[in-house]
Amino acid sequence: MTLSLHRLTVPAYLRGLNTLARYLDHAAAHARANGSDPDALAAARLAPDMLPLAGQIQRASDTSKNAIARLLGTDPPRFADQETTLGELRERLEKTIAYVESADPAAVDAGAAREITLTFGPLSRRFDGEGYVLEFALPNFYFHLATAHAILRHAGVAIGKLDYLGAA
Repeated sequence: MTLSLHRLTVPAYLRGLNTLARYLDHAAAHARANGSDPDALAAARLAPDMLPLAGQIQRASDTSKNAIARLLGTDPPRFADQETTLGELRERLEKTIAYVESADPAAVDAGAAREITLTFGPLSRRFDGEGYVLEFALPNFYFHLATAHAILRHAGVAIGKLDYLGAA
């Protein structure tokens, strides 16, 4: 059986984006229970040179919507990366989820052979659509999802592996 690019991407992104939304609920509940400002968690980070929680959620959003758009050969929706509250982050996730859900399966699958070139400063990498999904887009998405998880755990939010897997 062959897996389609739609099957490899859309369900994975939706699961992860919904997990991030649930994390925001846990973060808000944790802050309320401890009498702290829930929005302060948007700025929480693991190390000074790492992106904060807001940045991790923004990058997970960008990775998923950009991957779908690149496979479709279209421009993704643009977000300003100015979210500083849990509510604003939730709104971004909702917009990203709606975009990912709207992707036509056949059109996503048609991107398998599409050439995708990524340039980061002096680095440039070319992929076909399948290689892009497997070697860059999915690993990058899961990196930011797992890092968001770690930031919240480090901040004392009671989330665990079952929350990450989406089972809770």
